[in-house]
Amino acid sequence: MDRLPRLADLAVDDAGWGFFLCTYKEVRAGRSGSEFVILNLQDASGQATAKIMSDVARFKSEFDAGDFVRAEGKGSLYNGQVQLVLSTLRRVNPDQDRLQGFREDQCILSAPRPIDEMWEELQGQLRAVKNDHLRVLLNRIVTDNEAQLRIWPAAQNIHHAYRGGFLEHITKMAEVGRLVARAYGADEDLVFTGVVLHDIGKLQELAYEGGAGSYTRDGNLVGHIALGLILVREAVNGISGFPIELRAQVEHLIASHHGTREYGSPVEPKTIEAFILNAVDELDAKINQVRRAINEDPSSDEFTAWSKRLGRVLYKGQL
Repeated sequence: MDRLPRLADLAVDDAGWGFFLCTYKEVRAGRSGSEFVILNLQDASGQATAKIMSDVARFKSEFDAGDFVRAEGKGSLYNGQVQLVLSTLRRVNPDQDRLQGFREDQCILSAPRPIDEMWEELQGQLRAVKNDHLRVLLNRIVTDNEAQLRIWPAAQNIHHAYRGGFLEHITKMAEVGRLVARAYGADEDLVFTGVVLHDIGKLQELAYEGGAGSYTRDGNLVGHIALGLILVREAVNGISGFPIELRAQVEHLIASHHGTREYGSPVEPKTIEAFILNAVDELDAKINQVRRAINEDPSSDEFTAWSKRLGRVLYKGQL
């Protein structure tokens, strides 16, 4: 039997087998009362809904959400979306399945750019910071959180919600933010500092293991803005001679980056740098959602299906 294509390229009537991460599993009752299993499968390119319709009693105990699995099935169209109807599925046996090409990183939805490449780009941006106090602060926080910064998603669902998404988000924001800061004569170092630190609380807000994200207790009870402010205040307090006014400006960037109280900011932007940070953050998140909606639309039509989140159809052009 052939290997299935990447999930991003899955088409109706594609048939074969593949290795995936199961991120969701639920046993449901059909209209006739018989059970079926609905699940979400993931690889490095994308995600797909899959179903087990037969021999459910056997297969529903073969795996759990969070397991790497070997699945066999066929593509099928349901409500305009390509899904997998599975004939068999089991947990991965790492020693055995590595001989057939199983690798964990190929089963986890990941940023399109290599993580090492993005990390080197971030290091170059850090070296370009002229303000000594901000450079020390950023290097201390980035160094202390390197392991998470390399792989954490930027969100659980909305944008950059995959391995390396946080790093992809801040490197693109840094590139755009510096250009905008220069265009408007803003403090480039402050804008860059806001880019790196605006979502730093998400390292504590989100748990990320095995390619699946979830909210932590602190994430649910405190939230990433407050967690980020605490983390930065603690880091600043450990740096001798850090100016009080500069500390307030950095904290304002974190506190106001959602733009309005309606969207969760305890304060609204009150500096040029804060306005730039909010605009660049919103732009990068929105473009990521647009690209994802276009790339994941299964049809060959000129426009995508209606996107609830974006409130519109999107033009795909001559793809």
